[in-house]
Amino acid sequence: MSNITYKRCILAVDDTAVVLTRILYTLQDTYDVITINSGERALKYLKENKPDLILLDIRMSPMDGIETLQSIRTMEGREDIPVIMLTGVEDKDSVLKSAKLGICDYIRKPFSSEELLKRIRRAFEQEAQKQAEEK
Repeated sequence: MSNITYKRCILAVDDTAVVLTRILYTLQDTYDVITINSGERALKYLKENKPDLILLDIRMSPMDGIETLQSIRTMEGREDIPVIMLTGVEDKDSVLKSAKLGICDYIRKPFSSEELLKRIRRAFEQEAQKQAEEK
């Protein structure tokens, strides 16, 4: 009998190394974490891999989080991945744009480790509930 437990995979996309390090440090005991520092690299990763959840920074360049999310939503088999947007500014316009693209939540930076873990747990609970309702 195998004792292997499946760790959910989270893709964290942010162009700030400090933020990615913090996310990795906060989540690595509970989840498999992939950190990527640009929208373009995230899209390349997603062509081959399907994480269970994406943490996506809104303010990146040259491709910002909204553009990255728009591309993810058009990728076959990736359009339903839960996304939590990360934002360093109170930018209601960007939050509204990303909400229209079906994000499950957003978190303002800087965020506490507890808040990040709580929001991720809630996103997974919502996803499980949605799947149960579809059956």
